[in-house]
Amino acid sequence: MDKLPKIALPAVFILIALVILISKSAVTIGSGEAGVLYRTFGGGVVTDEPPLGEGFHIVAPWNRVYIYEVRQQEVFEKMKVLSSNGLDIQLDASAWFQPKYEVLGKLHQEKSEQYKERILLPAIRSAARSVVGRYTPEQLYSSKRDAIQVEIYEETRNIVDDQYIQLNEVLIRDVTLPPTIKEAIERKLKQEQESLEYEFRLVTASKEAEKVRIEAQGKADANRILSASLTDKILQDKGIEATLELSKSPNAKVVVVGSGDDGLPLILGNN
Repeated sequence: MDKLPKIALPAVFILIALVILISKSAVTIGSGEAGVLYRTFGGGVVTDEPPLGEGFHIVAPWNRVYIYEVRQQEVFEKMKVLSSNGLDIQLDASAWFQPKYEVLGKLHQEKSEQYKERILLPAIRSAARSVVGRYTPEQLYSSKRDAIQVEIYEETRNIVDDQYIQLNEVLIRDVTLPPTIKEAIERKLKQEQESLEYEFRLVTASKEAEKVRIEAQGKADANRILSASLTDKILQDKGIEATLELSKSPNAKVVVVGSGDDGLPLILGNN
């Protein structure tokens, strides 16, 4: 095989050097990510320019790019907190968050890539202890859970808002009370439910009794009015009308006029 010309060797070395240089300079930023540029000979972290967006970028080989996920993320935290009466409460919470895109360089410069561990999680713990300490175990277990979640979110957001972190939501996943306290609360809630049910039955029975009383009073009033309106003459006329109607029956009978009580007709039939 013929030897390569001496003039071609430098070109080969230059080509190899260019390939290495390009590979060191090429940066690909994936979907939902952004890059913070660090200029080694140009002032360090770039904070006065937007971060590098998704796609392919060429940077000087002596510079570095730190890649951050900028879409919404979730972090979980289990913590022990104290209620208003000093009882240990196990609280499981999670937070939805993302770094603020426009100040990503400042986040990297001041908080570093461990901003979740250094800023976000301590803020959640601090807010949870502050909020839970204002409530009793019973309130944590039942009626105030949604309110507690909102308060923890608001206090955490107030802490991290100026730390270049966007907090979207805080969710209370579970509240675990000491077994004896939980059993006592459940017994109390059951007793309250039974008491409400008993009161409902009493109210229902009272309304039913009132209804019966009103119906009976109405009947009594009707009978009193009817009795007051009936005279002997009216009763006699009604009796005659009824007798005449019975006399029209095809059954064999004998009608004796004026032979009954109070002068009413008397009907004699087969029976």
